[in-house]
Amino acid sequence: MFHRNIKLILAVLILSTGIWQFTEGNIGNGIFLILLTAIPIFLYFKNEFILLAFLKLRKQDFVGAKVWLDKIKNPEGALVRKQQGYFNYLHGLMLSQTNLIQAEKYFKKAIELGLNMDMDLAVAKLNLAGVAMSRRRKLEATNLMNEAKKLDKQGMLKDQIKMMKEQMKKI
Repeated sequence: MFHRNIKLILAVLILSTGIWQFTEGNIGNGIFLILLTAIPIFLYFKNEFILLAFLKLRKQDFVGAKVWLDKIKNPEGALVRKQQGYFNYLHGLMLSQTNLIQAEKYFKKAIELGLNMDMDLAVAKLNLAGVAMSRRRKLEATNLMNEAKKLDKQGMLKDQIKMMKEQMKKI
C-alpha cells in the first residue's frame, strides 16, 4: 500500500509520461498511459485494502477481513477522511460480534469521520442503538433508532428496527 500522496505523485508521473509519448509520436502508448492514470487516482479515493475487506465481509469471512484491515498500519496518515470512517466502520462491524464496548468506540468514530452512503450510516447508528440498549440507555437507543430509520430509505433495516423496538419495550 502506498501513502495517499505517493498515489497522487504516481498519477502525475504517469500522466506526464503519457503526454511525453504523445509529443514523441507514440499515440497508442500515450492513450494507454493516460488511461492508466485512472488507477492511482481511483485508489486515492478508494483504498485497496478496505475494498478487499468489504469483499471478505460479503462472504461473512471476518478473519479474512481483519487480515486485510490489519495491513493498514497508519490509518490517519495513509487514508483520507472518508476512508478512515470506513476503516472504523469495518472494525466496528467485526467487533460487534464479540466486544460491544470497543465496537461502540469504532462506530462513534466512523460516524464522526463520515461515511459516504446513508445505508452504512444507518447500519452504524443501528448498531450503536443496540449497544445503548444493552447498556440500558433507552433514550439514546430510541434517538439512534429514529435516525437510522430516517437514513434507511430503501427499508432494508425495517425488520431489525422493528425487532429492536420490541426488545426495548421489554426493558
